[in-house]
Amino acid sequence: MNLKTDLEKLIGGEVEDAAQTLESYSHDASLFEVKPKLVTFPKDSKDVQSLVSYVAEHKKVHPELSITARSAGTDMSGGAVNDSIIADFNKHFTKIFEVDSHSAHVQPGVFYRDFEKETLKHQALVPSYPASRELCTVGGMVNNNSGGEKSLEFGKTENFVTELKVVLADGKEYTIKPLNKRELEAKCAQKDFEGKVYRETYELIDKHYDQIKVAKPHVTKNSTGYNLWDVWDRDTGIFDLTKLIVGAQGTLGFVTDIKFRLVKSRAHSGLLVAFLKDIDRLGEIIPLVLKYKPASFESFDDVTLKMTFKFMPYFVKTLGVWGVLKLMISLIPDGFMLLKGIPKLILMVEFNGDSADEVRQQIRALHKELNLKRVYYEINSEEEDPTEASSKKFWIMRRESFNLLRKKVKDKHTAPFIDDLVVAPPYLTQFLPEMRKIIKKYKLFATIAGHMGDGNFHIIPLMKLEDPAERAKLEPAMRETNSLVLKYHGALSGEHNDGMIRGPWLELAYGKEVADLFRQTKDIFDADHIFNPHKKANADWEWSMSHVRRAW
Repeated sequence: MNLKTDLEKLIGGEVEDAAQTLESYSHDASLFEVKPKLVTFPKDSKDVQSLVSYVAEHKKVHPELSITARSAGTDMSGGAVNDSIIADFNKHFTKIFEVDSHSAHVQPGVFYRDFEKETLKHQALVPSYPASRELCTVGGMVNNNSGGEKSLEFGKTENFVTELKVVLADGKEYTIKPLNKRELEAKCAQKDFEGKVYRETYELIDKHYDQIKVAKPHVTKNSTGYNLWDVWDRDTGIFDLTKLIVGAQGTLGFVTDIKFRLVKSRAHSGLLVAFLKDIDRLGEIIPLVLKYKPASFESFDDVTLKMTFKFMPYFVKTLGVWGVLKLMISLIPDGFMLLKGIPKLILMVEFNGDSADEVRQQIRALHKELNLKRVYYEINSEEEDPTEASSKKFWIMRRESFNLLRKKVKDKHTAPFIDDLVVAPPYLTQFLPEMRKIIKKYKLFATIAGHMGDGNFHIIPLMKLEDPAERAKLEPAMRETNSLVLKYHGALSGEHNDGMIRGPWLELAYGKEVADLFRQTKDIFDADHIFNPHKKANADWEWSMSHVRRAW
């Protein structure tokens, strides 16, 4: 078998094996390095079907064969790397077919930033974009079930996918959308691969219905495991396989086409910023803020704030020289606030509305009540006209914290392994001090930023992973962190998914029986494991750790 020659004859897109290409595709935004044998660039669905059929046909003779879908490569869990074939959707799957004020039809390789430009022409958007909104694609958002700063109000990507086209393990493309009971029965009666998938998935979920429903984490955001609990609803009679494909990281099939539901983009927004000297009163502050139903409730810590000031020149590339000057000037009033001492946590509460007056009233009401609680506060907007533009400085600090770590600290490297935990807000006053003790115990230099309203925190240490002593911290630090999260009934990932880093911990999180249901789900869709191996329910800690990146 000459893999490159075979695939060049098979597909219309490009096939590359140059050393520089393989090196580039051996990394995503995670701490792993896995070098592929080939990188392919399918031009259309026919190419994808041909690639999948080829791998399926040759897998038994060549068990090392597999294929992983990739787009922008911003995945932080190792979900976009593979030691066999990569299929890059970012080059050719870039069509935006149709957008109106309520819906959109798009291919997975479209950058979210380009997609949003089109949706905003209709005063609409998909609000589940992550912090990497300028870098990620909509296909990555679907496959990771992304969420971000607007998830508090709108939820995650799963809430906005109405229909998918997916190439399954038999090498054929199928349309997947919600089915009623009659439509489900017709699918299950089919004597083909699609019928088998529907029939066996339904039987698995229905047989273990109560166990699966109970297993769903009791948090507002979760990206761990397979989303079995939302596929079949006995009460409504709706069976929706999109809920399973969304967030599956391309382990069950490859998404080739997406239809989204859009929401109205509101014209005005304003931000209230609270500077906390400590976190002792979070237990009071969080429910108070949530009572006002903000659009976003974000946070970042003192380490992030200090880094912003230290690496201010970094923002020249993003904002331009004049933009950086305006940012520095705009931070001066907050600098006076900082004379009282660097806050441990900065809270950002955003309100959206159809008029400036609506936003102003929301901000003033919360402002007044926070004042009664003796919280440091600042309304980050002009008194008479709160707008998103005036709050830009804080969103820059929040959204760019990971890039600052990744690009500007030269002697250490980002190690996202405890980077996406979720603990319900009522537990945070107990959880956060215990989490800081773990960070201190393992001498991890880390920023803490997150979605306070969901209790979803991004803790991204900087480490010298080429040092064996540093690598040796990963397992015990992660075990302690995961145990702490589960102690407070949380989830190990709210947005970044399992991939290679959290997949091995699914049994700890869910127990063996539910983890086995995840593995059975994988086998129903992909019995020969041709799609994205070593991820999610089939991840292995030793295999993952053997591929930790050792050079930058």
